[in-house]
Amino acid sequence: MTKKVAIVAVAQTKYEENYYRQSELVYQCVEKVLDETGLTFQEGKGIDAAVTASDDFWDARTISDTPIGDVVGAHYRTEEKVAQDGAQATFYAYMEILSGHSDIVLVTAHCKESQPVSRNIITNAGFDPYFQRPLGLDHLVAAALQARRYMHTYGITREQCAKAVVKSHKNGKNNPYVTKARNITVEDVLNSKMLASPISELDTHPVTDGACALILAEEEKAKKITDNMVWIKGASNCYDAFYLGDRDLANCDSLLSAAKRAYKMAGIKNPLEEIDVAEISTRCSYQEPLWTEGLGFCDRGEGGKLLDEGITEMGGEIPVNPSGGVLVGCPYITAGLARVAETSLQLRGEAGARQVSGAKVGLAHGTSGPCGQLHCVLILGK
Repeated sequence: MTKKVAIVAVAQTKYEENYYRQSELVYQCVEKVLDETGLTFQEGKGIDAAVTASDDFWDARTISDTPIGDVVGAHYRTEEKVAQDGAQATFYAYMEILSGHSDIVLVTAHCKESQPVSRNIITNAGFDPYFQRPLGLDHLVAAALQARRYMHTYGITREQCAKAVVKSHKNGKNNPYVTKARNITVEDVLNSKMLASPISELDTHPVTDGACALILAEEEKAKKITDNMVWIKGASNCYDAFYLGDRDLANCDSLLSAAKRAYKMAGIKNPLEEIDVAEISTRCSYQEPLWTEGLGFCDRGEGGKLLDEGITEMGGEIPVNPSGGVLVGCPYITAGLARVAETSLQLRGEAGARQVSGAKVGLAHGTSGPCGQLHCVLILGK
């Protein structure tokens, strides 16, 4: 593979409950990336195609990308919708450029978690309608089942998981896009309202709305747009089984597979030593140690030790979620694209107070479905 693809611009909204329509949220981001690059939707002089991430259930309308068509310039050009996490949209846009179909692609993701009465109503719809939905299974309940299995198998403790929450809130206070970060302790997490044992209120991400956008370009076009581009060095994804009972919930084999292929593309042999910063999608606290195991930062069952030893802290061997990550508020669908955007800002040296000094290689991760059914991993570099 000789063609190279770069991220040339990124933009995010603040992640908070708001009264903006979905199209208005996306517009805020699209306007910023177009202004930054000087690109337009004029045929032959700017954006060739768009890949959007949205979901009919979250938007409460069928064909959720239709209302944002004008905003992303979808008329008279290719537009593809990904009804999954935004990291997957980045992967699709990357492949579209590698295939030669397009040179410059706009990627967007949006979600309003505050719109439904409960997020659980939406995520319940993702399960089998005949057996699992009537039981009340949703992403939160499924996550609790996975957390219990993970803790039972490897001896991971609630205290270790709570450290991930405390770290995220501490980091998130340095992120201008985060509105839910605050000073909390491990005891605060453990004593917060129990939602689905062992997951308490502070163990999971708060309700927010938001959007994110970025622009991808092939090498020659990228060099004309900016001299501070971030290259996509490797990317892959992997699905696990649909039914939870068909999976080993104590491990994340699909993430292990996706990461392995992305590392191979990027020439990464030892991720813990070669990756400078990682932004991973963790909707619940137990997922940070579990996902870091799947990413190969440590052996199975050792994710809790990374938190105990401060390896994933700012200033640690591999800072995880300097932005605060999803645990301080970043909605479904948008979360993965925001991880790509945040990793790009780190490598561009534009992350402000959350900057990891000297970061040259970064990892961005997104996930869709219950208990990490689909994982997408991207390796970015300067």
